[in-house]
Amino acid sequence: PVTITFLGGLGEIGRNCAAIEQQGQVVLIDCGLMFPDLLDMPGVDLVLPDFTWLRQRSEHIVGCVLTHGHEDHIGALPYVLPRLECPVYGTALTLGILRNKLREHRLIDSTELHTVRPSDRVTLGEVTVEWIHATHSIPDACALAIHTPLGVIIHSGDFKLDHTPIMGEPPDLSRLARLGDEGVLLLLSDSTNAC
Repeated sequence: PVTITFLGGLGEIGRNCAAIEQQGQVVLIDCGLMFPDLLDMPGVDLVLPDFTWLRQRSEHIVGCVLTHGHEDHIGALPYVLPRLECPVYGTALTLGILRNKLREHRLIDSTELHTVRPSDRVTLGEVTVEWIHATHSIPDACALAIHTPLGVIIHSGDFKLDHTPIMGEPPDLSRLARLGDEGVLLLLSDSTNAC
C-alpha cells in the first residue's frame, strides 16, 4: 500500500508537510512552518509540524520534494534537517531561498540540494516525482505528480490559475489533463480560503 501522513497543514494556514510511504521508504513533500497568532500564543515565534513521526522513520526518508519557496512550505527545514539528513529537491528559486535559511542555521555544507525544473522526474525509492509548472504568487512554483506502483498521486502545491502571468509561463494544465486522462489515484489540493 501507499500511505500518506500529514504532519501539518490540514485545516490551518501553514505547517504544510506531508509524507508518502511506499515499501517502507518515505518521501517528504514540503516542510513548512506557521506564524503564531500572537493573541493565542504569546511569546511563540514559530510553529513547526510535529516531527515525531518523521524521527521514528528517519532512516527510511529517501528525499524531500518542494513545491515552492514560501515559508509555510520550506520554513521548517532548518529545524528538521539536522535530524533527517535527506536530499532536498526543488526549483532554482525555491532552493535559492532555502540556501539562505540553511546558511543562517549553518546547515548549507551538510545539506544535499538538487535543483529541478518543471517536467523533471526524480526517482526516490519506489516512487518517481515529476515537477509540473504552476502559477502562484511566487515564481518557480510547481505541482507534483508522484508516480507510485499503485498509481499517480497529484499534489497541487499552492496555485492560482493565471493564464497571463506577469513573469514566466502559464501553468502546464495540458500535462495535468494528460495525467487525468491516464488516471489519477488521488488528488491532494491546497485550498486556502476555498469554500
